[in-house]
Amino acid sequence: MLCLRQACLFTLRHYQARTLSSDLLLSQINNCTHEDEVFSLVGRNTAKLSEKHVGNALNMLWRLQKKRPLLLRTNDYIRNHSQFLTLCVLAENKVEHMEDEAIVDTLYSILRLSVEDHDSLAEVLVMEAWRRLERLSLPALSKFALCLHKKHGHFSPLIGKIAHVVDTKLDSIEDIRILSVLMISISDVISQSFRDRLLDKTGQLLEEKDEVHFSYAKRILQFLQNVKLRYHPLLEKCNKIFLKSASHLDIHSVNLIFGLYEQLGFDNAEFRLVAKQLLSETIDDCYDPETFTKLFFTLGPMAESKVRERLLATAVHMAEEFSSHQVLVILKTMQKMKCRNSYLLEKMASVLHKHLDSYHVLQLVKLTQYLVVLRCHNVELFAKLKTLLFGFLKSSVRPADTAAIIRVLGMLPSSQVEEIILNKAAAVLPQCSLQQLNGIATALVKWNHYDQLHWQNSSELCAKLLQKLNVCGFERLQKANNLNLLLEELTHVNGEWLEEVLSEETVAMCQRLIDQITSANVLQLSFFLIKTDHRCPSLLDRIASVTVENIDKIHPFEISFILFLFSVLNYDPPTNEEFFESCIQRLTSDLSCFETYHLVLLGHVLAVAGYFPPVLIKRIFNVSFLSELDAQLEVLPDTLKQRVCMRLMKLNRAVCLECPEFHIPWFHEHYCQRVFCNSNSRINPLRQHVHRMLTEILGGSHYARTSVLTPYCYKIDFECVLDENKKPLSYMAQNIPLDGVEGIHLRHDIKDGGRKALPPGAQRIALEFLDSKAFSKDSRHLKGEPAVRKRHLEMLGYQVVQIPHFEWNSMVLSTKDAQLEYLRKRLYGIQ
Repeated sequence: MLCLRQACLFTLRHYQARTLSSDLLLSQINNCTHEDEVFSLVGRNTAKLSEKHVGNALNMLWRLQKKRPLLLRTNDYIRNHSQFLTLCVLAENKVEHMEDEAIVDTLYSILRLSVEDHDSLAEVLVMEAWRRLERLSLPALSKFALCLHKKHGHFSPLIGKIAHVVDTKLDSIEDIRILSVLMISISDVISQSFRDRLLDKTGQLLEEKDEVHFSYAKRILQFLQNVKLRYHPLLEKCNKIFLKSASHLDIHSVNLIFGLYEQLGFDNAEFRLVAKQLLSETIDDCYDPETFTKLFFTLGPMAESKVRERLLATAVHMAEEFSSHQVLVILKTMQKMKCRNSYLLEKMASVLHKHLDSYHVLQLVKLTQYLVVLRCHNVELFAKLKTLLFGFLKSSVRPADTAAIIRVLGMLPSSQVEEIILNKAAAVLPQCSLQQLNGIATALVKWNHYDQLHWQNSSELCAKLLQKLNVCGFERLQKANNLNLLLEELTHVNGEWLEEVLSEETVAMCQRLIDQITSANVLQLSFFLIKTDHRCPSLLDRIASVTVENIDKIHPFEISFILFLFSVLNYDPPTNEEFFESCIQRLTSDLSCFETYHLVLLGHVLAVAGYFPPVLIKRIFNVSFLSELDAQLEVLPDTLKQRVCMRLMKLNRAVCLECPEFHIPWFHEHYCQRVFCNSNSRINPLRQHVHRMLTEILGGSHYARTSVLTPYCYKIDFECVLDENKKPLSYMAQNIPLDGVEGIHLRHDIKDGGRKALPPGAQRIALEFLDSKAFSKDSRHLKGEPAVRKRHLEMLGYQVVQIPHFEWNSMVLSTKDAQLEYLRKRLYGIQ
């Protein structure tokens, strides 16, 4: 190659032939329709090629390739052509004479033609553009930044220089295409304040433009992903752009958008509906593994049964053709679909054997996790996975990798923990984040339990290591001095270790950093308190005050989650009325930013807290809204779909009982019948025990009923009726069956009870047992749902007797006589 380069240079110095005028030559280069025409012109006119000719020739080679489909491009042929080398040598020698834009265009073209990142021409062009950086136009600057991004120079000093230029010129940027490219390129080197300025500028430009190409919106999402920020205002604007551009989206674009949404924790049912329709129409056109894998990833989780079966059958048929990455995507999607198709799983397992050695450590960790969750039973595959994971574990030097390997080894089918795992864990514990400590703890607890049952060899070592791990967790918390960083770590920590070991200490640390609570982190803190179920008055009061003070800075969607915290914990801050009224006013003034199903969830949150904004209730309970909701439910994940349906029922019930002036009918009869018919009807031993005691207290089994279904479908543990003298009334005398559930009353007018009227002065008693889920953690304060239940049952005419678990299971009630006396006092209202 060096000899050829020298020969080219010699030829350039001695070749004197001139066959065409410069202007005509430039015109001919620009009119070429095939790369061979370009090379022919270069070969015949080498000596007279100016820097403009050279730049145009290289640019034309890329433009010709760009016109062709990806599979028909001939980059290899171009790069290996002798005249391409001639062009590169000429360009390298003439780079100082090129115009600013020409330098950037040439660099862009050769990178698009897939020259090596460290090609000498590319390096020379980068250095020359760097020297001229301050005078580059904004379009040229964005193109240059994109080139550096493609060269993987994310953290180079040059990117920092470009970021500085963007910072100084940001106010003058009016092209969203230019800004979106620059944002992606500099995302790794910007400060938080600069990031916020970029977000504001982007939002401003999107507002000003009526039409924005969907590719620019994709770049904005990629920027948000790079800076790890779920910024709802921009997400919503980008989503609207995608919806407007639906007819121009293809399966590759939809797949990319879904992937970005997943990583950003954002979802939109309207876009799901559009994507489902689009993808369903292209299902017959997916012949190659890459396109089918993207279709499977996007359409699979929301497909109807017939389409789902078709996708699974195609996946089985195409399995042998899948690459290692595509196998990962298929298994990940099967996990999302909760699909345990044994035939496809076996096929994937057999294909995996030829790919296993090509996975890097984190891919292997994910692969193992997918197979375990999908309940793969391929013993040989798991044995090989374990061997590979052990190999990575021995050579691992990064705490994150070590923790991930140990966590997933703990997920493998039960086996004895080996000494190397414990040694590796002990070595990295002081360097691990809370998330990594949590993963290791989960594995150690499992091994400790298994060893106690079977091997009993390493149980003591596991226990000691767990103690050391707990100490490391406490020490890491004690060193925390930045609430934002702490909350970022806590976001990814789930499981029993945090709840059982670090929960109280973490809440205490948040209290010590309470002055750092701002509008920017109040949502993350709310998520943490919801997750840990802690009712910490000082933190809750601070969240409420910060929310009210910054109500216009916090997005309505985030406010709904903050309200959920107060609603679920049944907590009233000191300025309760001001807090809820401010939040409700902010929410109801911008309901358009909520999806249909989000409004149902919001309505339920407010109803639990005792608020029923008329504009929201009337918006939800009308035919067009409910029709739109039905359509959206079809594309939501099953778990979310069930949650929305249940919340709509509860909201319907709350409105009927608490706001009869809205004249909303109770329309959940068939839904409740279906739910209760499918519910678990196992006989609870506690219920049997208590029923026997109630029989003894009341004087017979015909005085108390179990598992009673009340009007509006509340299921209560026990019901009895006392007359005005506190004496029990027999159900046999009222012609009501003792066993089974009472008929469901489905009218919204509770006065028309559908039940036999009680004698004057008589009182229905609802007796319920409350387990730990009814109370916030380490508290005896009743949470929102049980409190609403009590309120509604009282509206239905019951005297509600709630028996907390901490009273029933206390030492005071350790004998039957004490339990009988306790029940007698609660039933008859004896203090």
